Amino acid sequence: MLDVKSRGHEINPPQEIFPSTDQRAERILIVDDEPMIRHILKTIVEAEGFKSDTAQNGQEAIVRLNENTYQMVLTDMRMPVMDGSCLLQHIHANCKDTAVIMITAVDDASLAIDTLSAGAYDYVIKPFNALEIRSKLYKALERRKLILESTQYQSFLEQKVQEQTADLQKALHKTERAYANTLEALINALDAREHETQRHSKRVSEYTLLIARQLGVPENELIDIERGSLLHDTGKIGISDNILLKPGKLTEEEWIQMRKHPEIGYNILKGIDFLEGAAQLVFQHHEKFDGTGYPQGLKGDQILLAARLFAVVDTFDAMTSNRPYRKALSYHVTREEIIRFSGKQFDPRMVGSFLSIPEEVWFNTKESLKY
Repeated sequence: MLDVKSRGHEINPPQEIFPSTDQRAERILIVDDEPMIRHILKTIVEAEGFKSDTAQNGQEAIVRLNENTYQMVLTDMRMPVMDGSCLLQHIHANCKDTAVIMITAVDDASLAIDTLSAGAYDYVIKPFNALEIRSKLYKALERRKLILESTQYQSFLEQKVQEQTADLQKALHKTERAYANTLEALINALDAREHETQRHSKRVSEYTLLIARQLGVPENELIDIERGSLLHDTGKIGISDNILLKPGKLTEEEWIQMRKHPEIGYNILKGIDFLEGAAQLVFQHHEKFDGTGYPQGLKGDQILLAARLFAVVDTFDAMTSNRPYRKALSYHVTREEIIRFSGKQFDPRMVGSFLSIPEEVWFNTKESLKY
């Protein structure tokens, strides 16, 4: 027995309970296999100023949903061809902004409750009355509005975050390019001062990265290794040209001055935030694995891993490059010399990594850095 009442406040509720019945923008789809119920629901809905369409089962409702946009669907649970539960699943998957109210008989009440967890906004049990339909209709639309506003605000926030992230990435990229250009200019100035070793800094930087990657050093640590290798001889700025450019052997007193360049370089770089990690490599790049290096006489694992890497490639580049007092040595001779000093000047693990990289890789890298 359908209890659609037509007297008193149930048909004409106070204004504060329901909004004005002027023509509204929302469109509602009514789905039921009984023509009389479709007619009654349509009358109630349109009396509130809503536009409405009807369908007699879930399959027909899907056709309507494909043709029009609906803010709400009022659907019966039990229908032939496609029932309300299947229709709800379709709406939840394909029409997420559409509110759904399930209409069911008393013996399907528990099933109707289950549909709430499947995405339904509410349910109505037959026999229903006009006031109940109208009340639940407005509550569901208000809830839908709040959800949409929340979703839109969330999307707005996500868009703003994406825009700000993009702006930040651009700023970081610009800063990194400025850092890179500054470093490049400094390295060029250092290499130009020491004529016979031009491009040395760039080569040892690339060589150090080769071994670092071979050892599986994390990518986020490579930037300090690269910068430290590039800047390892920064301290030579503080060394007299008479010593730095002397063609012959240095005296003991001159060597004392020359050995100060790691510390000079460290003191230059340590106060620069983006070069603090690199500064440590600069400070330690003349330490030896057996503790006989300088300036601190560090030994074994006391020496920064990057500095132990660097020691091998620095020797490799020095031996395979031309000097005023000799021609570049062959890879074979250089290789044997590095093996001979493994465990003394060099960390054996770094030597092993160096030896695992084919000869042609080293010289291809060197060839690519000529200009």
